[in-house]
Order: sequence, then C-alpha cells, then structure tokens
Amino acid sequence: MTFTFAIPPADPATAVAHFRARLTVETDVSDVHADLSARTPALVVVDSRGVAAWTQGHLPGAVHLPTAEIATRAAELIPSGSAVVTYCWGPGCNGATRAALEFALLGYAVKEMLGGFEYWVREGLPVVTETGLTRRPVDDLTAPIAAITCDC
Repeated sequence: MTFTFAIPPADPATAVAHFRARLTVETDVSDVHADLSARTPALVVVDSRGVAAWTQGHLPGAVHLPTAEIATRAAELIPSGSAVVTYCWGPGCNGATRAALEFALLGYAVKEMLGGFEYWVREGLPVVTETGLTRRPVDDLTAPIAAITCDC
C-alpha cells in the first residue's frame, strides 16, 4: 500500500459527482482569460479585494467590489442575469470564496477563479496598474513559457 492510497479512493460514481460538483463552482485563470479575450457576453469578473490591492493591480475589465460591499452594491454594479467570476489574492486566500458565496446568496450564477490574482500574474497575463497595462514574465512553474497552452 502507498501513502497516496492508504485511504482507498472513492468509487467512480462518487468521484464523478465530486469532480463535476467542483467544476460547477470553480474555474481557472486560463479559462477566464479566454472568455475575457473573447468578450463573452454577460460575464462579469469581480475583484473582491480592498482598495489598496485593486490599485496595486487588477484584471483588465474587472469590476472592483470588495466582499463586504457585495450584499449592498451588487445590484447597482452587476446586471441581473450576469455570470459572475470572483477573484481575490491567490490560493492562500479565501476572499474569492466568500465573495462567491455572497453572489450566490443574491441569486447570481457564480464561479470562483482558482489561483486568483497571483496566478493571473504568474501566468504572464495583463494587469492594470496605476501606470497602465503591464505584464510580468511567465513563471515557468505555473505556465508554459513558450507560445503554447498546457493542453489540460
């Protein structure tokens, strides 16, 4: 027996249900970037961080709506019927999860972007800062550095 399988894996039906459920509430940086690039109608990407973080850098086209303000301001900023994607700092932060919960409670279709702002930046995607649009070099530990996709 291995450490990995010291606890037996779920039966296939349970595994299917689990992984399908995760995909209903999570998305990744690459898919969000593709949708933003395609200008997918009714998609709203929400940065749920505070003002200082937003100013430091955010996704192009994102709406700034800190988690604490979602319940009171979502209706004025996010059109009804929108598909919402939330993000926060990164995988060590559950701010995007809390923001997604707030949107779900308001009746929005919502997903959380895994990796958050950190992985967006580490994959070399564009960000808006006080000085304009910029990109950082791709981190080869998180994304292919050549002009290819990970094909996952």
